[in-house]
Amino acid sequence: MPVIKLTTEIHAPIALVFDLSRSVDLHKLSTARSDERVVAGRSSGLVEAGDTITWRARHLGIYQNLTSHITEVVPTSRFTDRMERGAFKRFTHTHLFESDGVNTLMRDEFDYTSPFGILGVLADKLFLEKYMAGFLAERNSMIKQVAESDQWKQIPGMKSSYP
Repeated sequence: MPVIKLTTEIHAPIALVFDLSRSVDLHKLSTARSDERVVAGRSSGLVEAGDTITWRARHLGIYQNLTSHITEVVPTSRFTDRMERGAFKRFTHTHLFESDGVNTLMRDEFDYTSPFGILGVLADKLFLEKYMAGFLAERNSMIKQVAESDQWKQIPGMKSSYP
């Protein structure tokens, strides 16, 4: 059961980083390489507690659907999504945010179990854990880029200004 932990420092207000992290529209931009798109549930704007979204994407050359449920949203502090259906046996992705008044520290904790027992454990060790860490890092890089520029103003559902 790998747990991937990533930390990204972003020179932007915590409220902005928090909202960008919940943005379905930014998620679609950051996952363009895997052709990720919404096939059910909230298709634009910011995810809220109780939302369920089904994504269709190509990972490792295979198209698959993944349904994720937003189980908690604590404004500017954290939110969590859990897989309801998909390729993993299970996963929980907790997004955590802290601010020092100037920078925001965005942390991801992606706790998952691969399917197929020992074969899944082997896949984790050989390639899957590295693949998932890279996928999350790419998304975080996009959030950082957009938050540290004026690009966030073009993302649907964002406020007109952030403190």
